[in-house]
Amino acid sequence: MNKKLYTRLSTVLFIGALLSGCGKKGDQFFQLRDRGGIDGAIWSNEGAIQYHLNEAYDLIIPQFAYELFPAGTNREIHFASDENYWSATNANARKAIGVNGTLAANDVRYVGFKYQGANYGDNVYFDIARCNNGIKYIPEGTIPYDSKKRFLGQYYALRAMAYLDLTKIYGGMPLVLEPQNPDNLNLSGRAGAREMFAQIVKDCDSAMANLQGVTWSDGTERGKLTRTAAAALKGKALLLWASPQFNPTDNSAHPYDASRWQAAFDACKAAYDIALADGKSLMSSYESIFRTEGAANTEAIIVRSYSPSVAKRGHNVESRCRPLSAGGSPADNYYASTYLMNAYTMKDGTPIAASGSGYDPVLFWKDRDPRFEASIAYNGSTWNLGGSTNRKQWTYNNAVGETGIRGVYCKRFTTPDLANAAVPYSNDFGGSGMDWIELRLAEVMLNYADAANEVGNISVAKDMVRRIRQRAGIIAGANDYGLGLVTSVEQMRNLILNERMVEFAFEGKRTEDLRRTRRYHLLSGQLTSPVVVLNGANDAQRNALKAQLERIVDPATGTMYRDLLNLNNKDTLQKYFSYAVGQPSGTGGFNVLPEYYFYSLSNFFLYSSPLLEQTIGWDGGNFDPLR
Repeated sequence: MNKKLYTRLSTVLFIGALLSGCGKKGDQFFQLRDRGGIDGAIWSNEGAIQYHLNEAYDLIIPQFAYELFPAGTNREIHFASDENYWSATNANARKAIGVNGTLAANDVRYVGFKYQGANYGDNVYFDIARCNNGIKYIPEGTIPYDSKKRFLGQYYALRAMAYLDLTKIYGGMPLVLEPQNPDNLNLSGRAGAREMFAQIVKDCDSAMANLQGVTWSDGTERGKLTRTAAAALKGKALLLWASPQFNPTDNSAHPYDASRWQAAFDACKAAYDIALADGKSLMSSYESIFRTEGAANTEAIIVRSYSPSVAKRGHNVESRCRPLSAGGSPADNYYASTYLMNAYTMKDGTPIAASGSGYDPVLFWKDRDPRFEASIAYNGSTWNLGGSTNRKQWTYNNAVGETGIRGVYCKRFTTPDLANAAVPYSNDFGGSGMDWIELRLAEVMLNYADAANEVGNISVAKDMVRRIRQRAGIIAGANDYGLGLVTSVEQMRNLILNERMVEFAFEGKRTEDLRRTRRYHLLSGQLTSPVVVLNGANDAQRNALKAQLERIVDPATGTMYRDLLNLNNKDTLQKYFSYAVGQPSGTGGFNVLPEYYFYSLSNFFLYSSPLLEQTIGWDGGNFDPLR
């Protein structure tokens, strides 16, 4: 009893005392004993405020999905889905989808796993604390009024982002809006979901008002949040509030509220209109979205900027996407699942399973949605890397020059002209430095489409999807880009969810979509990915085929016989190759539990205050996340 009480008392500062803004160790300027640990003089110095704000950006703006997870945070579970092979090979991720074990309460640590908040992923409430300090004390400083508004708008938007992330994971959580003084704690239990969303929307509105008319220069201010970003966040928040995760149709304690969909529609429409007014438009080429940075990228709305030559500002995504033959070290994160590959329609928008689609499972890449070719490299496909032209990617077993072969690779986050030698990222340097786009216009449009469909405006929903498919290069065909096959709200709902899976492939949004729509626990079957094998009844026959394929026919260029094959010819393809299904060993079918829609509080966080309650559905839980 005494030991447990001591533990609670010693950690109670988690929500209170630790909610005073502080920088990284060594940032002594932000550790002075004033204003919750910060010298009040900084709020009258624009340079000091900007430094403090930069820290908040670094800790709140998401990073590349699947990349650089902070050790001990177990953030992997928040990206586990039916999208990639990694979801069944990563130890934590496969618990989240139930293919090998189930989650325990302490496996979920999104809220934080440290009593400090100096690094990304340490503690979300430290990130919120920085925003609280800025929002509280900037108005008391002596900087110009317009400068105050610009700073405040960004802090409000960042706080909205942080609370939105917490809410979608846990439902109601402690809602701390003021800097906390360790000598005068003002602790509270978990707020209701309605209160959480009301505050998120309020912060977005405040951000929009303060950032009205504010523009940023690309050279020195890339990545700063804008009015468009705040509007998009508001629309996204209200869409989540209206969706089945928070607005189920079968919960007697919380009757379905159709009015939420109208609010979501209004906010998503406003976000789309504001984005257009601020000059946003879809990029003309889908494959160029992540390869275009700065002002030239008209689609990006919320961005985290990276650099290959600035310490601690790089990432290893290029290497993890590329094959060994192009300087990479391929990872399962970017190994497409069969589910993802099957989500791509034919080139006229017809689903591959539809009667008369023309889909051929042997030539599975042929006549597909052009986003398939832009996203996925398959055996014998053209994939120019390292500045090469007409380079072919080979994925059959034991292909010469390859190790750790994947049946398919992800093209989306690769830079074709980057030299192979520059691909590895180590000691904080190298790689492509490609920026991460957390939110782009296509998401605003699909959010708008989702809400429009639910309020009965299917024409708007179709128009948004139509524009995205037109940009992708899908042809109109006989069925209006495939939209003519849809005649009901339910069919359109399914189409939009599928469209999101394709449009945002490998962007880490699939899990959120499955949870928001309460389809996570409905996943069925087993997680698999394609494997390419050489034909032959025995090793001798397979080795003979391999020798024939890899025979050099042009010593001057190194061209091999395989490079001259037309694999769009089924007879040629089947002479050499067969496709099999690969499945991670020791895994079974999906078994996502219903309680995973709102995760548990870890003991680390739960014991930080005697007022906190565990989420229902978890051991000892009595807090209703929808309350």
